[in-house]
Amino acid sequence: MSSNNIKEVVFGDDRISIEDIVAISKSEANVALSTSDDFKLRIDSAVTFLDDLLDEDGVIYGVTTGYGDSCTVDVPVSMATELPLHLTRFHGCGMGAPFSEQQSKAILATRLCSLGQGYSGVSWPLLNQLTGFINKDILPVIPQEGSVGASGDLTPLSYVAACMIGERDVYYKGDVVSAEQAIKLENMSPLVLRPKEGLAMMNGTAVMTAMACLAYSRAEYLIKLCSRITAFTSLALKGNSNHFDDILFSVKPHPGQQEVASWIRNDLNHHEHPRNSKRLQDRYSVRCAPHIIGALQDSMPWLRSMIENELNSANDNPIIDGVGEHVLHGGHFYGGHIALAMDTLKNCIANLADLVDRQMALLMDTKFNNGLPANLSAAKGERRYINHGFKAVQIGTSAWTAEALKHTMPASVFSRSTECHNQDKVSMGTIASRDCLRVLDLTEQVVAAGLLSSAQGVRLRIEQNELSAATLSKDLASMLDIISTDFELLVEDRALESDLRQTVSKIQSKYWDLYNG
Repeated sequence: MSSNNIKEVVFGDDRISIEDIVAISKSEANVALSTSDDFKLRIDSAVTFLDDLLDEDGVIYGVTTGYGDSCTVDVPVSMATELPLHLTRFHGCGMGAPFSEQQSKAILATRLCSLGQGYSGVSWPLLNQLTGFINKDILPVIPQEGSVGASGDLTPLSYVAACMIGERDVYYKGDVVSAEQAIKLENMSPLVLRPKEGLAMMNGTAVMTAMACLAYSRAEYLIKLCSRITAFTSLALKGNSNHFDDILFSVKPHPGQQEVASWIRNDLNHHEHPRNSKRLQDRYSVRCAPHIIGALQDSMPWLRSMIENELNSANDNPIIDGVGEHVLHGGHFYGGHIALAMDTLKNCIANLADLVDRQMALLMDTKFNNGLPANLSAAKGERRYINHGFKAVQIGTSAWTAEALKHTMPASVFSRSTECHNQDKVSMGTIASRDCLRVLDLTEQVVAAGLLSSAQGVRLRIEQNELSAATLSKDLASMLDIISTDFELLVEDRALESDLRQTVSKIQSKYWDLYNG
């Protein structure tokens, strides 16, 4: 543990997990470099090997040559120290909104993980500078747009490299200031890049992979929350709990789907209080919810494998094997695995939005909601004629769902030839990751609306004595109590924007404990 009693994640030896990156990004963990002999050997030998090659006038891509298609241009050894500075500067052309502070910190940690493999030819001063930036919250302001995901995240990562040498802007203590100013205030010095270090900082998949880590963590929670919302919806609709029976799901052995069905079954207290509706079969958005949510739950293990393998890889070019004295030119900067993972994840997440949107539509409509008031309005008597419940929220939910579904077009198939046809097949992994984050934003809005409306439906059933609170499972009753405390029953029309925003914030902070955390 670090001196301030928060977790410390050590880079350079063991594998780093998605959870490690998320914890660092939230300032719940500090970072440190390994002190093992093996790690020291990998770092020192690579630096020494590069120095020896330069002394021998060896030809090294990006060190004594130009970059990309310019690799045929020889750079005099006397100018090799200037080359990385030029690389950071001419890539300073990012556009679009900047990544958030949390996202920037995740990017720094992800890049440190790759460099910490010890095959990038970087020195201790660079590693220490990157570690210092993370622990002192000197976080580069990085524009989101401008990467094709091969040759890695060159343009966005140029902002990281530039800030470490004292150029461009950073988030620092709640403000945006020059990197030079923040470095000075922390009694640090601007980094002087050695040959290869500009390329090592920029030529890799750190941006897309960092976003993938954050996206994965948010998806884990949405899986559980959509299962809970399905239970609320089933209760509110007087649904048939037999749809989630353990014998039924034993004959279709997808483990993730079975797990989702068990969550919903336990929420519904099925074995103690089986609920059989007048309909033999509920509509698909309730009956097939374990199959829809389960498809994502069953995908999570291989998505984790893809993301964490990329996270724990040396993914720049060339690879420097200092111990074996090899310079290995290849394409490890290619973000194809992250592109596939994020195109897959955003598709599955959008399906959750579509599921909750359909469940909410059933709750609103008196033709389908089995006796609930129109739009779930709790107004009574003559007041019911002028009150509208969740009517507008359901319209908004439809809009958010449609936009989420629109973003499911795979980014990875839109490869573009660029950079004089040197980068003639690229991954688009960073765009896929950014798309996935946007789909998550929209889906969390849908889920917020679905949670508040389905909980209102259950509260109305209890109020109408059509459901006994005593028959609710302990976990479901506890969550309903929390929601009822935070969200006043919707009787008279009121603006719900603040309630929705607060609920989205709670979703993103994993406010409710779900299924053993």
